[in-house]
Amino acid sequence: MSKILKISARQVFDSRGNPTIEAEVYSKNSSAYAICPSGASTGTYEAFEKRDKNNKRYKGKSVLNAVNLVNTKISKKLRGLDIHDQVRIDTTLINLDGTRHKTNLGANAILAVSMAAKKLSAKIKKVPLYKTFLLKNNFKLPYPLMNIINGGAHANNGLRIQEFMIRPDKAKNFAEAMRICFLIIDNLRNLIKKKKLSTSVGDEGGFAPMINSNEKALDLIVDAIKKAGFKNGKDVAICLDVAANELYKNNKYSIHSKKLISIDESIKKYQKIIKKYKIKSLEDPFAENDWPAWNKIMKSTTNVQIVGDDLYVTNLERLKKGFLNNSSNSILIKLNQIGTVSETLEVIKFAQIIGFKTIISHRSGDSEDTFIADLAVGTNSNQIKTGSLARSERVAKYNQLLRIEEELGKKSKMNSIH
Repeated sequence: MSKILKISARQVFDSRGNPTIEAEVYSKNSSAYAICPSGASTGTYEAFEKRDKNNKRYKGKSVLNAVNLVNTKISKKLRGLDIHDQVRIDTTLINLDGTRHKTNLGANAILAVSMAAKKLSAKIKKVPLYKTFLLKNNFKLPYPLMNIINGGAHANNGLRIQEFMIRPDKAKNFAEAMRICFLIIDNLRNLIKKKKLSTSVGDEGGFAPMINSNEKALDLIVDAIKKAGFKNGKDVAICLDVAANELYKNNKYSIHSKKLISIDESIKKYQKIIKKYKIKSLEDPFAENDWPAWNKIMKSTTNVQIVGDDLYVTNLERLKKGFLNNSSNSILIKLNQIGTVSETLEVIKFAQIIGFKTIISHRSGDSEDTFIADLAVGTNSNQIKTGSLARSERVAKYNQLLRIEEELGKKSKMNSIH
């Protein structure tokens, strides 16, 4: 048995330049570390992120208390545990915290340790990380949901919708999926330049041109797909993350313009853009507690992936509620929304049993850590959301998937998106 000798943590920085926590778990002859990501557009029910609110030196954003908790309390409690018993490690962390949303130790401290332990277990076993999750064989590569235009909380332009993405549905392998996205992004850059707009990028690497209409962004994407030699709706699908929590007030929504309109009117406008732009996926089309609106959109759309992110926050209780309410047919999975690897795997397992698609996702404040790339392959998740083909913290995950595809060789296949 390989036992945990000690755990140490340090404050590092994420892709937005904010402090975050990195934990390192040690066994007798080895160690592994992991970095916890951080979101900007967050759901109310997410697990608690511990920051030093009173530390003026870092404007209240440092994680030095969380680091200290890992170095003392957590290290002491986990010392001697079997590194390969992930469930016991995570249960010990959950019990040590003792709160519903991990407010004592902080989900960021707990998750960094949980991920590092998982990595160390794989390292000691001398197996790739993706082989240590739910699947034991028949590994498949996920389709990238690649963010190409940023709006909402991820950019300072006037776009209401937060993420405009493409999914290369006809790609036969992951390398081909990346080539398709590369060509569309390259053409999109040229189209934005021609309009004398900025090609600077938002938090997740997508372009953030100063445009203020969802339709203008969608028109640009349709043009870029065509110029790259592909057919929108056939070779490539347009997918949206609305992040409607940010656009909700008094039971009305300002998704389609600054004007607040009713749920029914919002759905009509959704149906219009779905038809016009052949949109295949809608994430967070309504607010996290507006269960009736979610049920309505499910009843009024067909052949569209309706994805719950803020709605579920990778939480099993909320997922069960959404399933009974017929709220969606897919779930976004973010490790730091729940705070341990084991709980994340439980949610993925349940989601797949009830027939939901599972989409593994990054956060807007991410790092060079590629854990989620392996997680997507190892859990048979058919899509991954990890930003654009820009900014190395996003590209690192795509590069890891290319490595995994190469390692699988002739056995490698793309997952099914239908």
